[in-house]
Amino acid sequence: MRLVTFEHDDREKFGPLIGDEVADISALSGSPSSLLATLQAGEQGFEAIRSAIEVAPRIPLSQIAFLPPVPRPGKIICLGLNYAAHAAEGGREKPDYPNFFMRSATSLVGHGAPMRRPRISQQLDFEAELAAIIGRRVPRHTSTSDALSFVAGYSCFNDGSVRDYQRRTPQWTIGKNFDCTGPFGPAFVSVDELPPGATGLNIQSRLNGTVMQNANTADMIFPVDETIMLLSQCMTLEPGDVLVMGTPAGVGFARTPPLWMKHGDMIEIEIEGVGVLSNSVIDEA
Repeated sequence: MRLVTFEHDDREKFGPLIGDEVADISALSGSPSSLLATLQAGEQGFEAIRSAIEVAPRIPLSQIAFLPPVPRPGKIICLGLNYAAHAAEGGREKPDYPNFFMRSATSLVGHGAPMRRPRISQQLDFEAELAAIIGRRVPRHTSTSDALSFVAGYSCFNDGSVRDYQRRTPQWTIGKNFDCTGPFGPAFVSVDELPPGATGLNIQSRLNGTVMQNANTADMIFPVDETIMLLSQCMTLEPGDVLVMGTPAGVGFARTPPLWMKHGDMIEIEIEGVGVLSNSVIDEA
């Protein structure tokens, strides 16, 4: 199942993709009004969607504006240096524990919306990443063998990074949280459509049609199940929380000369079986 959150007639709506249309499930009484509501309802939420697809009004994709699949996640937890080649291109050793950092909801934008290069920096970089979306509350100290049962689905993410600000402090938070720098989407893809842990999938970024990053999710140092296990030692994960699983080699800062995104660029993130996330780049007014 592929589910999208979108704006139509100045309202936030939600529903499954059906070809070049979306079925507006949120228009029906008794159906989930959002992806988060669906996840919180568990299998009953997904069954309600399946039951309502045929009667829900259809809206052409050309008439909607995509929003992030989960517009306001409770937690957005990101992994840095989770591909060995990316760690090496930045002069870092392969980590023996994930480099966790957090993003805020105000940094997110949907598929098709512009990324915003901030007024105070020229160094906006791209990072193709897999996003895992938690479907059920993950209790503390969950085992690796049980971890994937708590994942509801996956999506594409572009961990847009303002590199000079990222390096101003030992922690990366400020450079990862500029408004409108974190494209997320276009759709939530349920786990039954992908291999366990979304492993073995080609992951790629393209800037103005030219391939920048090209790798495989099997190359992640810490896969989704181990990441959930490690996080559960520290915190409770909840439905709608998003794990952003790190980027492969090929980012702009590691090139000679460095390659920064600029006004008018188009950046695409494609993950095999998950989709293509496309965003233009504009300068902050």
